[in-house]
Amino acid sequence: MIRIISALVLAMAVTLCSAVEQPLQLADNAPDRHIVVPGDTLWGISAQFLKEPWRWPEIWRMNREQIKNPNRIYPGDVIVLDRDASGNPLLRVQNAKLRPQIYSEQISQAIPPIPPNVIEPFLSAPLVVEVNGLDNAARIIATQQDRVFLGNGDLAYVDNADPAKQQWQVYRNGKPLLDPAYPDQNPSNPKYILGYEAFYLGTATQVKPGSPATFEILSAKQEIGRGDRLVPAVSPPLVAYIPHKPDFLIDGRIISIYGGVGSAGRGSIVSLNRGGKDGLEIGHILALERNRTVVERNEEDHKVNVQIPSERTGLLFVFRTFDRISYALVVQSEGTVDINDFVRTP
Repeated sequence: MIRIISALVLAMAVTLCSAVEQPLQLADNAPDRHIVVPGDTLWGISAQFLKEPWRWPEIWRMNREQIKNPNRIYPGDVIVLDRDASGNPLLRVQNAKLRPQIYSEQISQAIPPIPPNVIEPFLSAPLVVEVNGLDNAARIIATQQDRVFLGNGDLAYVDNADPAKQQWQVYRNGKPLLDPAYPDQNPSNPKYILGYEAFYLGTATQVKPGSPATFEILSAKQEIGRGDRLVPAVSPPLVAYIPHKPDFLIDGRIISIYGGVGSAGRGSIVSLNRGGKDGLEIGHILALERNRTVVERNEEDHKVNVQIPSERTGLLFVFRTFDRISYALVVQSEGTVDINDFVRTP
């Protein structure tokens, strides 16, 4: 048994090493140069030059620190495809900028790794809440004139609110999200619960600190009432990580798709059952794979399940991580993306 396990580990190591040693493959009709324009993303540009866009750090000759803290690329910069002494492709930013001086003075924003407008709602209003994430959050303990539900302009009385925070968001826990890695899922067993679907109810402002504090409901997307929780409104910035694959094995699953639908596609937001404790970080690219089982009849005419090799169906870009859950954007998709599809190191 030990020999078998050792052989499997060795085979996996050889596979990983082989993948790393594969030469970079330029995209078909890769340009000699690209002038960065507003609306460009690092992912989009890398896809112009590479068949495997997640290998962007290799063609730029980046080290680990440069991946996390890249030199910023701005509209007007000229990215040039070049070759090193061994003939391997590399990219560099040309020193001369092909942009008028007046235009350059208006440019202040570096291009982002992925489209910011797609993920902005998930930087400020989460799709899922981790286990115990709302347990100690501020709570509505009473409503204006004992109303059952609150709407725009109504007052709520809130316990445990930080008096230094003025702008808040209102949430309610939804159904539990179970880890599909465990075959025997049981909602009553906290071990299998990764988090909860977050019902984002609206926004509120603290108008009078105290115990309880007085809040005014600014917007109500759904009915708000006693027991609902409030958290300070924050917008974590999208760290300018370069798109890159993990340098270790990830084997996870999709646990939810934004919008309550069963299938997704390119541009959709999904949640994964892997997070920061598993080594995932902003900028990681993961492969979407689907494992299929077909029913076949054997020689005795009995039905048997036959496992079909997994099929690559797309790519994900991880843009926000928590301890056990991550958000990712589907940047490539061949067909649908479904709950329980696998996410793995490409």
